[in-house]
Amino acid sequence: METRKLTAESAPIFQEGIGLILSRWSALTIAVENEWGGRKSRAKADLLWSDIFSFFTDSKRDDLEKILEEGLLSLNTEAADGSIEEVAEKIMIMHEECLEANYQSVEKLRTSKPPPVAHVKQLLYISMKGKLHG
Repeated sequence: METRKLTAESAPIFQEGIGLILSRWSALTIAVENEWGGRKSRAKADLLWSDIFSFFTDSKRDDLEKILEEGLLSLNTEAADGSIEEVAEKIMIMHEECLEANYQSVEKLRTSKPPPVAHVKQLLYISMKGKLHG
Protein backbone atom coordinates (compact mmCIF):
# COMPACT_ATOMS: atom_id res chain seq x y z
CA MET A 1 0.00 0.00 0.00
CA GLU A 2 1.44 3.32 -1.08
CA THR A 3 1.51 6.13 1.48
CA ARG A 4 0.16 9.41 0.19
CA LYS A 5 2.22 12.49 0.93
CA LEU A 6 1.47 16.17 1.16
CA THR A 7 2.41 18.13 -1.95
CA ALA A 8 4.62 21.22 -2.03
CA GLU A 9 1.38 23.23 -2.21
CA SER A 10 -0.52 21.44 0.54
CA ALA A 11 2.28 21.06 3.15
CA PRO A 12 2.48 24.76 4.14
CA ILE A 13 -1.31 25.02 4.19
CA PHE A 14 -1.48 22.00 6.46
CA GLN A 15 1.21 23.51 8.70
CA GLU A 16 -0.86 26.69 8.95
CA GLY A 17 -3.91 24.61 9.81
CA ILE A 18 -2.05 22.86 12.64
CA GLY A 19 -1.10 26.26 14.04
CA LEU A 20 -4.67 27.51 13.78
CA ILE A 21 -6.04 24.47 15.60
CA LEU A 22 -3.41 24.71 18.35
CA SER A 23 -4.06 28.45 18.77
CA ARG A 24 -7.70 27.64 19.53
CA TRP A 25 -6.95 24.83 22.02
CA SER A 26 -7.76 26.33 25.42
CA ALA A 27 -5.57 23.97 27.46
CA LEU A 28 -2.50 24.79 25.39
CA THR A 29 -3.21 28.51 25.12
CA ILE A 30 -3.75 28.96 28.85
CA ALA A 31 -0.59 26.98 29.66
CA VAL A 32 1.51 29.12 27.32
CA GLU A 33 -0.02 32.44 28.43
CA ASN A 34 0.59 31.62 32.07
CA GLU A 35 4.04 30.11 31.40
CA TRP A 36 3.16 26.89 33.20
CA GLY A 37 6.06 25.30 31.34
CA GLY A 38 8.45 28.05 32.47
CA ARG A 39 9.91 30.88 30.46
CA LYS A 40 10.26 28.65 27.42
CA SER A 41 6.55 27.81 27.26
CA ARG A 42 6.14 29.41 23.80
CA ALA A 43 9.12 27.41 22.49
CA LYS A 44 7.60 24.22 23.91
CA ALA A 45 4.31 24.97 22.12
CA ASP A 46 6.25 25.60 18.89
CA LEU A 47 8.01 22.27 19.33
CA LEU A 48 4.62 20.58 19.72
CA TRP A 49 3.54 22.13 16.41
CA SER A 50 6.71 20.81 14.78
CA ASP A 51 6.27 17.35 16.33
CA ILE A 52 2.72 17.16 14.99
CA PHE A 53 3.83 18.02 11.46
CA SER A 54 6.68 15.49 11.73
CA PHE A 55 4.15 12.87 12.81
CA PHE A 56 2.63 13.11 9.33
CA THR A 57 5.87 13.37 7.35
CA ASP A 58 8.13 10.81 9.07
CA SER A 59 7.78 7.13 8.38
CA LYS A 60 8.22 6.32 12.08
CA ARG A 61 4.76 7.14 13.35
CA ASP A 62 3.93 7.43 17.00
CA ASP A 63 0.43 8.10 18.32
CA LEU A 64 -0.89 11.62 17.63
CA GLU A 65 -2.84 11.74 20.90
CA LYS A 66 0.33 10.72 22.76
CA ILE A 67 2.25 13.56 21.07
CA LEU A 68 -0.45 16.04 22.09
CA GLU A 69 -0.53 14.73 25.65
CA GLU A 70 3.26 14.86 25.97
CA GLY A 71 3.22 18.41 24.58
CA LEU A 72 0.82 19.47 27.33
CA LEU A 73 2.81 17.61 29.97
CA SER A 74 5.92 19.55 28.91
CA LEU A 75 3.89 22.61 29.95
CA ASN A 76 2.92 21.00 33.27
CA THR A 77 -0.65 20.70 32.03
CA GLU A 78 -3.11 17.84 31.80
CA ALA A 79 -6.36 17.85 29.86
CA ALA A 80 -9.02 15.48 31.17
CA ASP A 81 -11.77 17.18 29.18
CA GLY A 82 -11.52 15.12 25.99
CA SER A 83 -9.82 17.96 24.16
CA ILE A 84 -6.74 15.89 23.26
CA GLU A 85 -8.90 13.46 21.32
CA GLU A 86 -10.88 16.33 19.76
CA VAL A 87 -7.74 18.17 18.63
CA ALA A 88 -6.22 14.95 17.27
CA GLU A 89 -9.38 14.21 15.29
CA LYS A 90 -9.49 17.71 13.80
CA ILE A 91 -5.86 17.49 12.75
CA MET A 92 -6.33 14.01 11.24
CA ILE A 93 -9.36 15.18 9.24
CA MET A 94 -7.50 18.27 8.06
CA HIS A 95 -4.55 16.12 6.97
CA GLU A 96 -6.81 13.86 4.93
CA GLU A 97 -8.41 16.88 3.29
CA CYS A 98 -5.03 18.45 2.50
CA LEU A 99 -3.91 15.20 0.85
CA GLU A 100 -6.83 15.70 -1.53
CA ALA A 101 -6.04 19.42 -2.05
CA ASN A 102 -9.21 20.26 -0.12
CA TYR A 103 -8.44 23.23 2.13
CA GLN A 104 -11.94 23.92 3.47
CA SER A 105 -11.04 23.21 7.10
CA VAL A 106 -8.06 25.56 6.96
CA GLU A 107 -10.08 28.25 5.18
CA LYS A 108 -12.85 27.96 7.76
CA LEU A 109 -10.31 28.42 10.57
CA ARG A 110 -8.74 31.39 8.76
CA THR A 111 -12.05 33.21 8.54
CA SER A 112 -13.51 32.32 11.92
CA LYS A 113 -12.79 34.11 15.15
CA PRO A 114 -11.04 32.04 17.78
CA PRO A 115 -13.26 31.24 20.75
CA PRO A 116 -12.62 33.27 23.87
CA VAL A 117 -10.02 31.74 26.13
CA ALA A 118 -10.75 31.56 29.82
CA HIS A 119 -8.06 33.28 31.82
CA VAL A 120 -6.75 31.34 34.76
CA LYS A 121 -5.42 33.04 37.83
CA GLN A 122 -3.49 31.46 40.62
CA LEU A 123 -5.21 32.16 43.90
CA LEU A 124 -3.66 32.13 47.34
CA TYR A 125 -5.92 31.15 50.20
CA ILE A 126 -4.84 32.14 53.68
CA SER A 127 -6.52 30.80 56.74
CA MET A 128 -7.36 33.69 59.04
CA LYS A 129 -8.73 31.49 61.83
CA GLY A 130 -5.75 31.85 64.19
CA LYS A 131 -5.38 35.58 63.59
CA LEU A 132 -9.01 36.39 64.15
CA HIS A 133 -9.38 34.41 67.34
CA GLY A 134 -5.80 34.88 68.55
